[in-house]
Amino acid sequence: MRSHRVAAATLLAAGSLLTGGLTTATAQAAGSDAAARTVSASDRQKAAAFWTADRMRSATPLDLTASPGAPKKVARSDRATTIAPTTAPGGSAGTLAFPQAGGPWTGGGAVVKTSGRVFFTFQGRTASCSGNAVTSQNASTVITAGHCVKYQGSWHTDWVFVPAYDNGSAPYGRWTASKTLTTPQWEASEDINYDVGAAVVAPLNGQKLTAVTGAQGIQFNGGYNKAMYAFGFPAASPYDGSKLIHCSGNSSKDFLFSQDHSLGCNMTGGSSGGPWFTGFSESAGTGLQVSVNSFGYTFLPNRMFGPYFGNDAKALYERAQVS
Repeated sequence: MRSHRVAAATLLAAGSLLTGGLTTATAQAAGSDAAARTVSASDRQKAAAFWTADRMRSATPLDLTASPGAPKKVARSDRATTIAPTTAPGGSAGTLAFPQAGGPWTGGGAVVKTSGRVFFTFQGRTASCSGNAVTSQNASTVITAGHCVKYQGSWHTDWVFVPAYDNGSAPYGRWTASKTLTTPQWEASEDINYDVGAAVVAPLNGQKLTAVTGAQGIQFNGGYNKAMYAFGFPAASPYDGSKLIHCSGNSSKDFLFSQDHSLGCNMTGGSSGGPWFTGFSESAGTGLQVSVNSFGYTFLPNRMFGPYFGNDAKALYERAQVS
């Protein structure tokens, strides 16, 4: 375990140590550009065949470590940009506990289909994260964490998104990535403040992703200190990756080593990349995505942190949705 004096951070996909200022990583995969990797049709076919029910069940969080760095100031804009959900409300949650430190989502609604588990191969090992389908021009955009598409200089391969994953079942299919993307800051130096990733998934059975799953809204530069709902598929103990888990509560701004959102939450490895929503309707299961599950500090148990969706996250979203 490496620490920054008394501080260390844990990457939720990996159960590993992480915060800003990591070693510079450059694109190494064939077919990659400044902060994106294009996936060939043959590789997509390989990924679709690779992820059997057994492989999905056995995929585990990565075990990665990195040295923490000094806190950085991040430029923010005061002008908010909001894109509305494009999914019909469904289900009825009734009244759920707020705040919620972590537990299975029983409310139904749109979030059950827009949220999913992400599977990929990293340096020869199978692993999992979480992701969420958002409103986009291409109807094919998934938002996740930066380390869920690229880590330590390597773009993940065999990348698939499984909406509404259920203990090895893929009720709405396995959607293979035709392109994965991240922010320039994550690509260049794995700066935790910009741990945001995206994937453009290829059509499946003649349909585009959000025509099947619906899509959540997304917001940039929306500010701090709001009521939040976080979702994901944690796979490390006490969870096993089989169910959609959620947390809720009033968020705050990290006062330690990042400029990220903070939320009381006990989700573990594998939940990385899962969506954080503001303006979330429990009855409809819809909201505006403003962050993703990213990391936690080892000395602050049951506390989750997620990057602020500012101008750079907006630029990433715009690049992805027109790809």
